[in-house]
Amino acid sequence: MKQLVKYFLKRVLLYFLIFVISLSAFFFFINLVPGDPVTRYVQQLEQRYGISTPLTEEIVRKYKEAFGLDKDLFTRYILYIRRLVFEFDFGPSFVAFPKPAYSLIVDALPWSIGLLGTAVLTSWILGIFIGTVIGWKRESKVSNFVLICGLVASQIPSYLLALILVMVFSFGLGLFPMGGAYSAALKPGFSFSFISSLIYHAFLPSMSLILIYVFGVMISQRALVINLLGEDFLKLAEAKGLDKKRLIKRYILRNTLLPQATGLAMSLGFIVNGFFLIEWIFNYPGIGRLFMMAIREMDYNVLMGITVTTMFCVLTANLIIEFLYPLIDPRIRRG
Repeated sequence: MKQLVKYFLKRVLLYFLIFVISLSAFFFFINLVPGDPVTRYVQQLEQRYGISTPLTEEIVRKYKEAFGLDKDLFTRYILYIRRLVFEFDFGPSFVAFPKPAYSLIVDALPWSIGLLGTAVLTSWILGIFIGTVIGWKRESKVSNFVLICGLVASQIPSYLLALILVMVFSFGLGLFPMGGAYSAALKPGFSFSFISSLIYHAFLPSMSLILIYVFGVMISQRALVINLLGEDFLKLAEAKGLDKKRLIKRYILRNTLLPQATGLAMSLGFIVNGFFLIEWIFNYPGIGRLFMMAIREMDYNVLMGITVTTMFCVLTANLIIEFLYPLIDPRIRRG
């Protein structure tokens, strides 16, 4: 029991350490980029309307004072951390002022969680299932063909596949919409028409991730299964005459769940980064699209808010998976 408590405490401390270091690194990175959102916004207005007045510099100075951009970088960092920790506030959006950045993120986050969570879980479960089958029947021609297809498909970037799907099924064949989360003629609610429209619009964005990630999981699962087939405990179980279903369920799947859970935890960050581009391509109203818009407008508070939210979700998912390790592997419980 003492070893188990020590295991949990180490993971929690590492969780907070990584969170603070990542947050600090990103804060200094975006604030060291030349330019600022106020100057950028005023310049865009001047270019768009051809207006330039002697008061422009004074307006920029006043807004910088209002947003705290006139202070030195370290002071802005301390103020931001204090506001984040004690008030749970990301500050106002510079572009959508006075709307808070928190409000924009809360509106976009459920779309991303729903789409990304469904795609990741679906591809992970399918990848384990298909990988187990082709690993068990590793000498068949069908298994070798599926493996070759998986090796090729797993190397395609998810955003490139998203562009291909849009060109073929939306622009070319017209089978699916080119963007959006649901039909503009519908009102959000728990009606059949709205839910069906939601699934219809989410099909291509989710497939852009599933068709890539499922093959990666499949390849790793196949390798794990093949390694297990040579183990003595599995040969002994086969010699006892246990049926194939029990062998796969009790001996193969249980021994591959731990490395697959580790692989899922390690790949979550990369999956989220690729998903940002997918949302931008499909004009999906999630945090990925909001993040790309904030980069274009240099909206610091929205960028920091999305980064903090994304880091929290990814690190928390990793922490939960590590907490589940003792349930999956008895060796961890025994220290």
